[in-house]
Amino acid sequence: MGLTCWDTKVFAVQYQPSSPLHHTLASESTNENFYTQASHIIQQHLDLIARIEQALVNPDPNRLRSVRGQLIIQAKVTEGFLREQHISSTSLCSSPDVSPVSGQLTKSQVKIYCSLYASSQELGKLVPVLDRSLSRRGELALIRKLPLVSGEHQSDPVLSIAPVQHPYLNKPATPFAIWEANLALQRSRESDGSALPVIGRVSKTAIANYNPPIQPAIASPETALTILANAKQYLSTTQVNFPADHQFTDAQETAASLDRFTYGLDPQEGQTYARFLQLPRTGIFRVLAASAYQRPLNTIWNRLQPNVSQRYPFPALKDAQGSFKPSLALMLVGDRFQMQHSGVDYSFMVDVGNLPLEKLDSQLQAVPSSTRKFFLNYQPPRDLENLQLERRRFLTGKDQNWDHSQVILANATAKLNHTYLVRSLQFQLPEIVLHGQLIPAEKRRYLDALQQTQSSDIIVAFRAVRQRSDGSYTVLWRVLHESSAPQILEL
Repeated sequence: MGLTCWDTKVFAVQYQPSSPLHHTLASESTNENFYTQASHIIQQHLDLIARIEQALVNPDPNRLRSVRGQLIIQAKVTEGFLREQHISSTSLCSSPDVSPVSGQLTKSQVKIYCSLYASSQELGKLVPVLDRSLSRRGELALIRKLPLVSGEHQSDPVLSIAPVQHPYLNKPATPFAIWEANLALQRSRESDGSALPVIGRVSKTAIANYNPPIQPAIASPETALTILANAKQYLSTTQVNFPADHQFTDAQETAASLDRFTYGLDPQEGQTYARFLQLPRTGIFRVLAASAYQRPLNTIWNRLQPNVSQRYPFPALKDAQGSFKPSLALMLVGDRFQMQHSGVDYSFMVDVGNLPLEKLDSQLQAVPSSTRKFFLNYQPPRDLENLQLERRRFLTGKDQNWDHSQVILANATAKLNHTYLVRSLQFQLPEIVLHGQLIPAEKRRYLDALQQTQSSDIIVAFRAVRQRSDGSYTVLWRVLHESSAPQILEL
């Protein structure tokens, strides 16, 4: 929590007779001082609005306490500036078209003055809303009593001199009952196929009877959103009244730009490869580390807020068929490219070297003969159990009994300017199979419909064209071949 104040300096000068030049210079200085102070306060208002919007959906109560204090400080700063410019904000803004105003403010300055006054009045309505939201956050994390701003001596049973504690809200509050088991080892074993969950039968879990804590769902109060929108509207419309050299930044736009820089593509990347992207069924995508899609352990997360995979979804390989959306769910696991699989989905991948995507066709004539034959002739199993065994073979490289001199894996070492072939088999299993549900007697007449499965079998190529300092890659991709949808018999 920071305190902002305006430094006021009073100089005692010898009286001199006024002159037109002296009045002109004084007027220009006064105007510039008004615009400088007003623009600074308006920018603080805009930044505070953005912080409040974030705090309203953040489970951490310290975020709400912080903006609650900043709101009070900002109100005092604004009130002091308004009183310095005019004795009564209410009387001035009730008839702002009167000109001149006490010989002090121009019409543009009056509009700025009244917009700032209206915005401050609007933000003042947030105080009870923030208080109610803060009381609910106390259900999620420990809200400690804050010491005074000047600091307080805290009793200590060991130290002879009691330490002084100051309020510090930058550290997240301690969550209640959020302990989670570290299943990183289990996830790594699943990624290499040694401990994959088995669909269609009961299997052991990493920890018996363990259920991870349910994350809260927090929505911003409609009242608060209306107040913030009105306050921001006052500030946005008055910006045209400032001289051209006064610029304002939008904290939300800045945050969105930083988010795109962290997880998304650069705008010029699409322009650089525009000619390639004009080809049918092509695209460009940023491949992130698998950790980017995982929530850190023992942290509270608002499950209503979109995560990375929702903000930057994996590219679709074909048009959606209802809720079934085959995608290029590609990520980095360590230093290797690997597809993210769910259910009984699986894939296999081969590095074909520095081969341009434009030279690849549906018959894979530009790749080695053995690789071409395997990718085009491979037939997936048609039963649930063997599909899962097949996935383990590609993940581990073991028990590969097909006639091929090279072990084919589900992943490949990531290398810049290399092209990779992927054959991806994706299935949408019915809920009754995924969760082992029993079918009630009255629904058994719809058994065929309940067991209906959507699937896809697609060969796609991608090429790593850029590597960033964080290790992520920008890849170009192209769908080369699509086989008929594989069927699973006897579910």
